[in-house]
Amino acid sequence: MLNNLFNLPKQPSELKFNIYLPSALHDVAATVSSYVQEAEAAGREVVILCIGTDRSTGDALGPLTGSKLKTLHHHPYIYGTLDDPVHATNLPAMIKFIEVNFANPFVIAVDACLGRLESVGCVSLGRGPVKPGAAVNKELPPVGDAYITGIVNVGGFMEHLVLQSTRLNLVIKMADIIAHGLAFGLGGRKS
Repeated sequence: MLNNLFNLPKQPSELKFNIYLPSALHDVAATVSSYVQEAEAAGREVVILCIGTDRSTGDALGPLTGSKLKTLHHHPYIYGTLDDPVHATNLPAMIKFIEVNFANPFVIAVDACLGRLESVGCVSLGRGPVKPGAAVNKELPPVGDAYITGIVNVGGFMEHLVLQSTRLNLVIKMADIIAHGLAFGLGGRKS
């Protein structure tokens, strides 16, 4: 509302970056950095919650990202890896764990999603919660103060099959961009 009072351009609520563009890593890192600075200024711990399962190629984006991020950065609060995924079955328990163990966390949720054909290969970042499982009609609680979603395939028809047949190459490239962007946005890479 303030932007309109001063005729300033309205900031988009969601940013979308194509992972095949050279600027994608920088753009993701800069956006994450702004989220982290905002959280730290408010005295909030940053928690990274990577959602998904390694039992489905398309849905493995979250755990792949979490595992890659753990190798890149010493950030102590990364949940959801290939070794210990956060998925539909244990997501409510993980949300409760975070609520009990952090006074006022700033949760950045990472998840795969389905979208339009022209958006496949894009990473979306925004403020507010992500709604895990929405693409496959699962009723899961929304989670996060900010989100990073990777559009891994086309939605609209037979979503479970689409997620199962998503190209692993795309998911790995996306996980690399997101993990490196998070690492840089959190304050650099592990030495």
